[in-house]
Amino acid sequence: MSEQRAVGILGAGDMGHGFAAQFAVHGHDVTLLDHRQSNLDAARDRVHDVVSFLRSEGLTDRSPDDVASGIEYTLDRERGLASVDLVLESVPEDLDLKRDVFRGLADVAPGNAVLASNTSGLPVTEIAEAVPEDADRVVGCHWWYPPYLLPTVEVIRGEQTADETVERVESFLDSVDRTPILVEKDVPGFVWNRIQMAIFREALHIVEEGVASPEDVNTAIRDGYALRTAAIGPLETIDIAGLDLVQTVLDDLSPHLCDDDEASRLLEEHLAEGRDGIHSGAGFFEYDESPEAVTRARDEQVAAIRRALDEFRETD
Repeated sequence: MSEQRAVGILGAGDMGHGFAAQFAVHGHDVTLLDHRQSNLDAARDRVHDVVSFLRSEGLTDRSPDDVASGIEYTLDRERGLASVDLVLESVPEDLDLKRDVFRGLADVAPGNAVLASNTSGLPVTEIAEAVPEDADRVVGCHWWYPPYLLPTVEVIRGEQTADETVERVESFLDSVDRTPILVEKDVPGFVWNRIQMAIFREALHIVEEGVASPEDVNTAIRDGYALRTAAIGPLETIDIAGLDLVQTVLDDLSPHLCDDDEASRLLEEHLAEGRDGIHSGAGFFEYDESPEAVTRARDEQVAAIRRALDEFRETD
């Protein structure tokens, strides 16, 4: 890893500060860049909180002060990216914005630096069109939220992405305790969001049709399907059930599954009522705790599941 010791992270928001924490915890030199000083100030506090949380959950033995020494916060993109091996962009999901960002990255980052985008679904190939002479070093690198807890990262190959670029990103991810998931085709939504949105669509459809309540659908997935899926994936489940049985069930059930081309009307109805999620105190459910408390509780449960699975796999 001697050639890949410095990473520049562009965007200090919800994902960016998590990237900074994860790379710094594992000993890489990190530069976190943003266009607003207030964003950097907030990110500094959030990195401290993330590392404190990871330490309290037994997921690192590094202290926040120790990790902080490996992170630089700056508004100066030219200086901040002058000697990095990897640039990881995490700006809002707008294709024109990302193209503008990549034009700038190609101008200031070293000529051999990997240019990675954390896009969750925009075509990597179209992002790379902004820098045609450097398209071979542009790659998708989609982390799942929260990035300091979930261990898998999608590596998306654009049409012009070089094999060496993919290999370097995979190696870098290995060095920070992340498992690369190689996405060979630059399709909308990649892997994670295609599967996640398919589950969202069917769950919303079941509620919309009055088949079951939001509470029961949520419980069925969280405490049933997802619990088993934490141990074995869906394709392993098919093997255990038997391909012939699954084929029969799918033949019978597929015509009845939701195939809507747009989002469920339930979302529009809830939004019209001001129920947009935890930040308003209500979505499909009511919340009497702060958004920070809700997400903290989620993170604690995810961390507990990770510890349990890690312990089981180590003794298996």
